[in-house]
Amino acid sequence: MAAERTYDVVLFGATGFTGELTAQYLARHAPAGLRWAIAGRNPDKLAAVRDRLVAITPALADLPLLTADVTDPASLREVAAQARVVASTVGPYVHHGEPLVAACAAAGTDYLDITGEPEFVDQTYLRHHAEATRTGARLVHACGFDSIPHDLGVWFTVKQLPADVPITVDGYVRAGGRFSAGTYHSALTAFSRRAETSRAARERRAAEP
Repeated sequence: MAAERTYDVVLFGATGFTGELTAQYLARHAPAGLRWAIAGRNPDKLAAVRDRLVAITPALADLPLLTADVTDPASLREVAAQARVVASTVGPYVHHGEPLVAACAAAGTDYLDITGEPEFVDQTYLRHHAEATRTGARLVHACGFDSIPHDLGVWFTVKQLPADVPITVDGYVRAGGRFSAGTYHSALTAFSRRAETSRAARERRAAEP
């Protein structure tokens, strides 16, 4: 059972830009007693990330490091089997994300990511929803910035409107700042796969109740 796993949370892709930012957040804010580990394909880079985390929280000197690669399904199955939740920051997800989703769905391990790629989200549903339902795994996409401002904005707006009439909400987002190389490549990938994205959306609509 997931409750008996070695780790509460495994952060996969901790050596990347967003992955290390997430690891730093956990170093500062993880609740006492949280059993967590960082994972990635390069053990030397993982060790370097841990060294930087120790500068934030010295108690992380023994933070576990798990070596796993998206091209090695066995290594992903091993990570999924040890975790209650796996959080992935490894994109573009349409190229690198599915093997980890498959491993988590099979192991009954909850999975979350920060993808903004609709094709990947639809493919995940089509290929792994049934298995995740069978094992009890929860597959959650677009966490954080890709969903929270929109969800909270809609919730706030709806709370201001009458509760007894049909409501349609149109949202508009304006943002500034720079984005990481991973986000850049994810965006280029999405723009270059418009036909595949549309096909995946049609297939999901046909398959989803």
